[in-house]
Amino acid sequence: MIMKRSVSGTHSLKGKLAIALLQLCPTRPTNQKMDKKPAKLIIICGLPGSGKTTLAKKMSSELAGIRFCPDEWMEDLGVSLWDAKFRDVLEKRFLALTQDFLKNGQSVILEYGFWSKSERDQLLHLARSLNVGVELHYLDVPEDEIRRRLEKRGMEGDDVILDHKLKEWLGQFERPDDAELRLYDNYSANP
Repeated sequence: MIMKRSVSGTHSLKGKLAIALLQLCPTRPTNQKMDKKPAKLIIICGLPGSGKTTLAKKMSSELAGIRFCPDEWMEDLGVSLWDAKFRDVLEKRFLALTQDFLKNGQSVILEYGFWSKSERDQLLHLARSLNVGVELHYLDVPEDEIRRRLEKRGMEGDDVILDHKLKEWLGQFERPDDAELRLYDNYSANP
C-alpha cells in the first residue's frame, strides 16, 4: 500500500522531488519483505543511447524490481538533463533508497550509466555487504549506432553538440573487462 504524503506550500524542485520520492516509497514495517524472491541489485552500464532504459524497463517488469533512471526523473521534474549538481544529489538519494529497498528484500535496477569502474565497484561492495545478489549488464553499442539513436531521440542537442559530447563520452567511459564482469553473480555484455 502506498501512502500519499504531502509537502505543503512548496513548488521548488526540491519539493517536487520530495513529493515524487514519497509517492514512490511504500509505507511498511521495516521487517516486511516486499518480494518473495531473493533481492538483487542489477546495474546497467553503458553510454547514452546504448539501450539502458529499454533493458531496465523489461527487467523491471520481469522481476517486479524498483527501477531508478535519473534522466526520467529529471525530465519529469522539469530539470535540465545537464544540471550536474541536481543529478549528483538525485543519484545519491537513489543510492540511499537502493540500500533501503535491498535491506527489505526488494530488487533494484539502476540504470545511470556507471561509466567508471570505481562507481561499479562501490555498488558491487554495497550488494556484497548486504548479502544480496548483484548483476552487471554492459551495453556495448557501436559508436555509429549510438549516434543514430541519440539523433533520433533528440535530447542531447544539435549535431555539432552531439559530435563533441559523443567524443568526450567515449574518452571518459571505462569499459568493463572480462575480469571485472566475472566479479558479479550474473553478467552480460550486449544482452
